[in-house]
Amino acid sequence: MRVGSMIRRSGVAIRGGQSIEEAAVIMERAGVGALAVVESGRLVGLVTDRDLVRRGLARGVAPDRPVAALMSTPVVSIDADLDVREAFALFRRTGGRRLPVVRNGAFVGMLTIDDLLINVAGELADLARPVTAEVVFGDHEPAPADSD
Repeated sequence: MRVGSMIRRSGVAIRGGQSIEEAAVIMERAGVGALAVVESGRLVGLVTDRDLVRRGLARGVAPDRPVAALMSTPVVSIDADLDVREAFALFRRTGGRRLPVVRNGAFVGMLTIDDLLINVAGELADLARPVTAEVVFGDHEPAPADSD
């Protein structure tokens, strides 16, 4: 399965020159905890709700400062066409919860650990249905016919 097919929600982006306050408002309205920082269609950074609090508010950074002052860069991202196992490996290696997805360097969405958990849980539930039916309802296969 490809990384791009695992994304459950569109990623949300902001320009680096937009304010920290704008970033907070965008996150609230979109219901997301991270924004891709994009310039000319290219991913240049990532800013999270945690960045806004720890790197911004807690340090007295003015809310009208550009979000580029708080963003993480360089950004660890993953290509949309890679196998999802690559995403699992990146999440393990980085310890992050979100992974920007790119195609030819352009931001296309955000993959989250939640996305992977929901997809894996769904696949396991599909796998469990026949087993559950057998355990709950017993074996309903017809008995082999006598050859008399």
